[in-house]
Amino acid sequence: MIYEERDYHVKPGKLAEFVNLYKTYGVEIQKKYLGTFIGYFTSEIGELNHVVALWGYEGLDDRLARRRAMLADPEWQDYMRRVDGLLAQQNSRVLLPTDFSPLQ
Repeated sequence: MIYEERDYHVKPGKLAEFVNLYKTYGVEIQKKYLGTFIGYFTSEIGELNHVVALWGYEGLDDRLARRRAMLADPEWQDYMRRVDGLLAQQNSRVLLPTDFSPLQ
């Protein structure tokens, strides 16, 4: 199992709008395609205006196939238009659990 951490830097003052749009239009589409939804988090202390999404996949090929299918869905394209202009930056990391991690 691998995990993907997606870190979204939201423009100041737009965090609530971004999270609400994701809750209303984005999360169910992603759950349909991406598999294991670990969680969706906002920052409270430190760097503000951040959202972190965590997803689990069987491997890199599984992730690639699932994301390709999602990106082709017109509903996902509609969601992307709704959040256009709200993000300042986005980062993605693939995380490998250690052999003693509870998430293996």
